[in-house]
This record gives sequence, structure tokens and C-alpha cells, in this order.
Amino acid sequence: MQVQTEAKPYDTINVTPMLDLAYVLLVVFILMTTATVQGLTVTLPKPSKTPSTEKRELAIVQVQPDGSLRLNGAPVTLPQLEAQLQAARGRDAKFSVAIRGDARAQYAAVVAVIDLCNRIGVDMGLVTARIGT
Repeated sequence: MQVQTEAKPYDTINVTPMLDLAYVLLVVFILMTTATVQGLTVTLPKPSKTPSTEKRELAIVQVQPDGSLRLNGAPVTLPQLEAQLQAARGRDAKFSVAIRGDARAQYAAVVAVIDLCNRIGVDMGLVTARIGT
């Protein structure tokens, strides 16, 4: 029995582990790209080609901190406001109201104006300040 004492140097590199790693990375890449591509199909609305040039009447109702009301800067009471809003709605069916409630105003005064607009049937929106201003 003869024992070999001389070590032979390797003249080739075993690339099997490197190929295994490459195949694993390729599979992970394929799975991740197909997972991100799939999703919900959403049909987005398209804008009209011609913008609307119609002029619509807009009334600004301000609710002051003391609960008093102003219509386009002029002081009014709730019954006067109702009469003026109904008259404006009679002139323009698509009439709308912007409600500016002061931050210190009573919530009930703002709700009264919202209820009035709902009862009359006019479009309305609440004016708010930008965050940070």
C-alpha cells in the first residue's frame, strides 16, 4: 500500500456552485418582475376635448364667529339668505354656493346654512384653508 504524499494543484475551478447561485437569482428575478406587473385593470376617465366655457353664478356665504351671515360680503339673516338663494337658483339652475365658515364660528350656524342649501337644492361646497397657511 502506497500513500501519496505529494498534493496535486487543482487546475480547474468547480463552477457548479456559481451556476446554482446564478439560476436561483434568475428565478427570483423572474418571479419578482412578473409579480409586480400583474395587478388590477383600471379604466381611467378621459377629459372632454372642449373645456366648458359656461359661466355659472357662485354665491359665497360666510359664517362669522358670532354666528352672523354674509352673502357675497353683505350681511343677511337666514330668511333673507334663503330668499336670495332661491332667486339665484331661479335665474340659474346650476347655481352653486361656497360656504366659508370661520374656525371660531359655532358649528350649528354652519350646519344651518348647509341644511338650507340642501332644502333649496343647490350645489354647495365648503371652503377650507390650505394646511400650513
